[in-house]
Amino acid sequence: MAINTDSKKIKEILERGVEKIIKEENLLKKLKKGKKLRIKLGIDPTGPKIHIGRAVQLWKLKAFQELGHQIVLIIGDFTAQIGDASDKTSMRKSLTEEEIRKNMKDYQSQIAKILDMKKVEVRRNSEWLAKLNLKELLPMTMEFTAQQMIQRRNFKERWNKGKAIGIHELIYPISQGYDSVMVKADVEIGGFDQLFNLKMGREIQRMFSQPPQDIMTLKMLYGLDGRKMATSWGNVINIVDKPGEMYGKVMSMKDELIEDYFELVTKMPLREIKVIKKELKSGKLNPRDAKAQLAKEIVALYHGKKKANKAQIEFNQVFREKKLPSKIPIFKTSKRVLPILDLIFNSKLASSKSEAKRLILEKGVKINTKIKTDWKEKIKIKEGMIVQVGKRKFIKIKLK
Repeated sequence: MAINTDSKKIKEILERGVEKIIKEENLLKKLKKGKKLRIKLGIDPTGPKIHIGRAVQLWKLKAFQELGHQIVLIIGDFTAQIGDASDKTSMRKSLTEEEIRKNMKDYQSQIAKILDMKKVEVRRNSEWLAKLNLKELLPMTMEFTAQQMIQRRNFKERWNKGKAIGIHELIYPISQGYDSVMVKADVEIGGFDQLFNLKMGREIQRMFSQPPQDIMTLKMLYGLDGRKMATSWGNVINIVDKPGEMYGKVMSMKDELIEDYFELVTKMPLREIKVIKKELKSGKLNPRDAKAQLAKEIVALYHGKKKANKAQIEFNQVFREKKLPSKIPIFKTSKRVLPILDLIFNSKLASSKSEAKRLILEKGVKINTKIKTDWKEKIKIKEGMIVQVGKRKFIKIKLK
């Protein structure tokens, strides 16, 4: 396949959602020349679902793939056992091999929503890192100093606060850099918080007499509440979320995030996004209407236009017209009386009984439209009873 050197497409790749490029002139020259590049992205399977923050990098890979370049996707099944310290304020818990296997089970099928996996070179870094011995590792560690490692922002903050920094955390950037050597990467893509690790790849490639990779870091996509996107905080949109859930999550996001989301997680042309930004600033466009447009764009990207339209109609029906959703999940039970915490947890409206208790205390639970405030209450179960948690979660009870 011939490499596409269309100047407009190259310009968008180098600009849209990009925070920093090292070395931009070098990368631009290669892209214009039509050299087939090996574009690397490493993903550690730290959770079973890929959220749209991570998908920003996958969509950038897609743009390179459409030009004809070779995508090299590294699943960090070994590095996930070490734990990436990037942007971490404390030592992160390392994952077990079993946890990693469970997390990565559906990774490729999720990534296939974005990339043409038939053309992707997929590698696991356990292929080489699990075989790396101390004799091979020592020369790489001797190229760097403890001071260099400690000076990275999050380590420095932890050092100053007297928080622990594990020796294994210092090895992580070297391991990621060695990945670039093993796949002979021409370009590596990552989030802006990954810049330190990506630079290490350049240095380690030099050690092995390889041309240092160019680096492209992308802007950070913040979670729905304005904090860093993290599954543990529940502020994420996963690329496998159902259309209605995805739509509702977008509608719940902070208004100040709208512009970044249009740029980073949609394929809408930048000229159209510029108009939206201008109208939001002038007050001509209501943030709610902008979010509705954004939600539709995001749902269509992962589920198609038909389901996006349906999700919008459903959302408006529930939230504007105050009607029940047209399809409500059924929860079957043979019990005639259930403690309210059991009801919410067993029906999967909450991930734990402690979360169910919190939701009740926050007046986020309704049964047949009536707000429940007593977390000790025992509920008399009736056929057709509607239980609602928050604004988007409903179940209808069916007696066995």
